[in-house]
Amino acid sequence: MSSKRKRYSPEFKFKVVMEALRSDRPLAEVARAYDVHPVTVSQWKKHFEEHGSEVFSGKEEVKLYEKQLSQLERMLGKKEVEIALLKNFLGER
Repeated sequence: MSSKRKRYSPEFKFKVVMEALRSDRPLAEVARAYDVHPVTVSQWKKHFEEHGSEVFSGKEEVKLYEKQLSQLERMLGKKEVEIALLKNFLGER
């Protein structure tokens, strides 16, 4: 028998955690409603409570800008190589 771990999307985890936080129902009941083990929901809830403020820290935006900067630097490097090759081809120095 193979134990296959389920993968849940961040959106699904958020939805379940918000339900667990807002609901008057016990956590186990919320977990059952979403077909997730109560321990898993408890771990998601704990993680959210400990790291939820990071949503507002701008870290995701910084990561996006860093990725864009990296792509632009690679493009610039390619263009510099192309210019050097063209200058060499044209006999310029």
